[in-house]
Formats: sequence, structure tokens, C-alpha cells
Amino acid sequence: MLLCIDTGNTNTVFSIWDGRRFLSTWRTSTEWQRTADQYFVWLSTLMKAADLHVTIDEVIISSTVPRVVFNLRVLCDRYFNCRPLVVGKPDCLLPAPPRVDQGTLVGPDRLVNAAGAFARHGGNLVVVDFGTATTFDVVAHDGAYIGGVIAPGVNLSLEALHQHAAALPHVDISRPASVIGTNTVQCMQSGVFWGYIGLVQGICERIKAEHQAPMKVIGTGGLAPLFEQGEVLFDTIEDDLTMHGLTVINAFNKERAEHE
Repeated sequence: MLLCIDTGNTNTVFSIWDGRRFLSTWRTSTEWQRTADQYFVWLSTLMKAADLHVTIDEVIISSTVPRVVFNLRVLCDRYFNCRPLVVGKPDCLLPAPPRVDQGTLVGPDRLVNAAGAFARHGGNLVVVDFGTATTFDVVAHDGAYIGGVIAPGVNLSLEALHQHAAALPHVDISRPASVIGTNTVQCMQSGVFWGYIGLVQGICERIKAEHQAPMKVIGTGGLAPLFEQGEVLFDTIEDDLTMHGLTVINAFNKERAEHE
């Protein structure tokens, strides 16, 4: 069985893939101090609760937090007796290498999104991922990541408003009943909700014009369905795009290894 691990700045997701589907998916907060033993106790407890009795013999990791990777490697070595593939490392090959400025380090999550989106939808894509940052990943006709855009994440923007403006409270993001707010909370929610819709629409339009080819827009991340309520922003929404991309990259590396 393949264990896919996606570590972001806020959350880490673990999914078990049997070659056809994900058997279970679990999410935990990202903490670089967490040890390999703590990861194993947490994961094995959840597997037992799900009545999932499988043997994990492959692991692939995508991490935007480098300090977490060491303990995840120890987890794989100590408890699963395997060496994990780590996206972004030289020994982890990509179906289509990125085409960006020389010396540029592309976030592993963006490479994984590109691979997963291309596997499902072909090329000429914009992948909009609502995470800690809101990222726009441009996927070429052959599946290569060729650049994109990074904007502040939705929750990050709300938290910044709360922290740096003494009179503004902390609010949850939701679709407001109207654009014009009649109290402070409604005004903040309207600004963030409609502001990000305008941001997504505007950036995607500019990417399409610059790319000079018809493009599909793929939404992913927990807030994608919320923003789709305001306007038709995406051609489709993929909840498991990153995890699917990990399975694609793992399968590509296995196939290459078998032919060497």
C-alpha cells in the first residue's frame, strides 16, 4: 500500500492508496517538533479506528515545511521499512520537469498539483489552490509547470486584519448576504469574499490572455467550493488533487525504476 503525505504550512494530510482509490484520509496540524513515534501512534490509532488492516510499503511526501521531512523519513524507515520519495529531491522524477528560471525552487505542492491536474484534464490549465497562500499554477500543453502567481491566503488576510487593526475583530469567512455590509463583521466578510472572487477572476483572465491558448481553470483547497458560490470561477473543483498528484508521481517513478 502507498501512503501519501502532503505537508503544508498549516495542515498535514495522510492518505492510503490501494492502487485504485484512497481507502482513508486523515488531517492533522503541521508541527515540525512532532517525532516519528508520535506520527506512528497517531496514524496507527486512526487506522485501527477505521478498521483498516493494511501493510504500508511505499511512501511519497510533498512538504512545504523542510523541517518536517526528517521525522517523516524516520517514520518510514523505522515503522514501514522503506525509503520515501520526496517531491523536489533529485531522486524523485517528475513526469514533466518544470520550465522556470534557472535556480528557481518551485514549491513541491505546486509540482504535485500540476502532475495531478494534467493526469485528469490534460494540458493548458490554471490550478487555483486555496491554502495558506492562494496560488495559481500554470500547466503547459505537455504537463510541465511553467510558472504562476502567489497571493496571500484568505485566512491569512483575515488574521492580518484582526492583528494589525485594533478595532477589527476576528471573523470567519463566509458568503455575505449582500455586498454592502451594515456592521463591521459583514463589511470584513464582504471585502474578503468578493475581493478574492475579483482576484481569482482577474488573475485567471490575465493568465489566459498571456498564455494565448484556451485554458481550463481547476479549483482545489478547502475554500474553493465556498468561492464558487459567488461566481462561476472554475471549470471543475478537485478536492483530492494534491493527493492524486502524489500517486501519479509515485507511479511514474516506479515505472522508470522497473525499466532501468
